[in-house]
Amino acid sequence: MSVGVVVVAAGRGERLGEGQPKALVALAGEPLLVHAVRGVLAAGMPPPVIVHTPDAASAFRSALADLPVTALVPGGSTRTASVAAGLAALPDDVDVVLVHDAARALTPPRVIRAVAQAITGEVVAAAPGLPVADTLKRVAGGRVLGTVDRDGLVAVQTPQAFTRAALAAAHASGAAATDDLALVERLLDAGRLHGRIEVVEGAAEAMKVTYRHDLAVAEALLHRHDQE
Repeated sequence: MSVGVVVVAAGRGERLGEGQPKALVALAGEPLLVHAVRGVLAAGMPPPVIVHTPDAASAFRSALADLPVTALVPGGSTRTASVAAGLAALPDDVDVVLVHDAARALTPPRVIRAVAQAITGEVVAAAPGLPVADTLKRVAGGRVLGTVDRDGLVAVQTPQAFTRAALAAAHASGAAATDDLALVERLLDAGRLHGRIEVVEGAAEAMKVTYRHDLAVAEALLHRHDQE
């Protein structure tokens, strides 16, 4: 099984409010992207393809100067387009693809390995996930319509793993989504792809950095890890 990794780092980070691409924002003195790539390499994965913010190529090259990467490619106008750009840059012999968000910079190597190893037999896609802990309400116009049964619900993280054939078929469908797993789900539901999707155990450290306070949480998690 030949594995390839695409790290999506094309977000502009407007909600983070740091005035630069999110992947280049510092966490404990180093860019989120550097932490993410180190995690991929520590998991025993090959150097990843980095999909960067189109107008910041030189800044990304500088940030990654001391780390091996397969390629740096500019992202598209949507996450789906960015993943497609990364997929196209992978070596031809790759048959399992991991798609990882740079914003989930502290995903433990064990989670990355578990996702990659889940692609076997009929499993065409896999992702880490954590059970939903909060009570969920369905709301419209500020009015509560009901409580959602959270039994069996998980919050999905990255990296998400796919057979290359499944991911390529999903992108060839022309659909778009904020989550590549959703693209594969649609093909399975439509009978255009055969197999199943699995969820492996995720980790609190794989949280997504979106807002400023998330950086403080991530730094606390990083510090706790360093103390263990």
